[in-house]
Amino acid sequence: MTSAGAATVLAVITVLAAGTQDSDLTVVFISAAWWIAATAIGSTLGRRGETNPPIARLLAAARFQTILPELHPGRTLINRLWPLLLCTVAAGALAVIAPQVPGIACGFAIIWSLAWRRQDEAVTAIEDRDGARFYVDRTSPFKAIQLVRTPGFKADTPSRIEREAAAS
Repeated sequence: MTSAGAATVLAVITVLAAGTQDSDLTVVFISAAWWIAATAIGSTLGRRGETNPPIARLLAAARFQTILPELHPGRTLINRLWPLLLCTVAAGALAVIAPQVPGIACGFAIIWSLAWRRQDEAVTAIEDRDGARFYVDRTSPFKAIQLVRTPGFKADTPSRIEREAAAS
């Protein structure tokens, strides 16, 4: 969601910057074509039903802990997404010089957000199946992300196979 938000901000900056520079909207039309292509690329990359290998490794390597870790959602968000924030701010700042820069960066943010759009389902599936909860462990912003797995409540919902059998 944050990547999609960054893409939206960069798209707005592109349109505003292109509109103020000699009213040449060619940049906007070329950027819009790039955004459509980026949407197709991201949708293709994100259509898989299986978990991406990096997410699978991350979930498998989660450290078990019996108590709830100290939660700091804002700090965790900045700690993990600082590269996205840095790229968004840098591309937005370069709009003054070249309005095509945020347009190009917007396309990559679109690809990123669409390519990763279904990966949270892997976490939800494990949490529902095993009754566990995953939390992002506190690590350095420059180190790989690590998860903590804690006990939780098992969801008592029918499986996909049971739902399909009941529907037919």
